[in-house]
Amino acid sequence: MGWLYMHRAGMGGHETPKAYLDDQLTYEREACEDAPFRGCRVLKSVFTGSTYYAAVERYGEDRERLYVTAVICLVHWNPKAADGLIFGYKDMDEQSGPVEANCPRSILELLTSSSHPYALDWRNRCYAMLRLKERKVADGDILRLPEPLRFTDGSEHREFRVSKRGSKIELRTPDGFGAYRISRLMERRFEIIRPARRIKTFFPIAQ
Repeated sequence: MGWLYMHRAGMGGHETPKAYLDDQLTYEREACEDAPFRGCRVLKSVFTGSTYYAAVERYGEDRERLYVTAVICLVHWNPKAADGLIFGYKDMDEQSGPVEANCPRSILELLTSSSHPYALDWRNRCYAMLRLKERKVADGDILRLPEPLRFTDGSEHREFRVSKRGSKIELRTPDGFGAYRISRLMERRFEIIRPARRIKTFFPIAQ
């Protein structure tokens, strides 16, 4: 499916993309000659950056669960758009093999098992990204990238010393010089080298 754009009136009174998409994915279709009763509801959704992720339950009669799948929507949201088309989205499910693979763990863990190769590949990519983003780096650690990065000052560096200010990470060269910023740092592959810990020596008090 391609992109669908709309004015605010087309959002049916919903104030945010997340609220609109949650509503679109919640419905029931009565049984007919050609198809049985089917229902659909959002168990959990997250709108992060420009992507909407949802764990969507499909159910049949008596609310019996059939399966839970992931739905991913790319979103354009511009409330001040000059042409009034403030909201656009492109939806797909995990079996379409989405490129976007930043789905939160809380949604992935709600999905039922799947044998579809595209869905399995997408889930594996999401978990691989989570493993990168969930790494812990501490003040004083050295981060070693697979290849050097070139910066706007013309310098190239592969290793950086971490300087933490609360949750903020600052990067400097291993000798403590410079100040560098690497976009989407925690989504990159790097080796973490922990500094050697100094072991304190205690001497007994002479009697």
